[in-house]
Amino acid sequence: MSRKTDIENRIRERLKPLHLEVIDETHNHNVPENAESHFKIIVASDDFDGKMLVARHRLINELFANELASGVIHALALHTMTPEEWHAKGGEAPQSPPCLGGGKNQ
Repeated sequence: MSRKTDIENRIRERLKPLHLEVIDETHNHNVPENAESHFKIIVASDDFDGKMLVARHRLINELFANELASGVIHALALHTMTPEEWHAKGGEAPQSPPCLGGGKNQ
């Protein structure tokens, strides 16, 4: 199973999201091919209702604590919203900025 699929499965199991996108952005970074180490996660869930942004991010980070601690997953760009926030944004999340730390173009 790919790391992307594992991330999707864990988030679905824990949050039962209205919307979930897991985007592997590893190719934008200077890491070995097929590293599966940088991901953008866009998730809308009722579980975020009443939670501050930092609490939402901690919830996601806790799901992948071992992978983050060991460096298997280097970065998670998190966009965490309630269903109401997701709809208010028109079902859009911001684009990820370009990698500035040792990018492939250097």
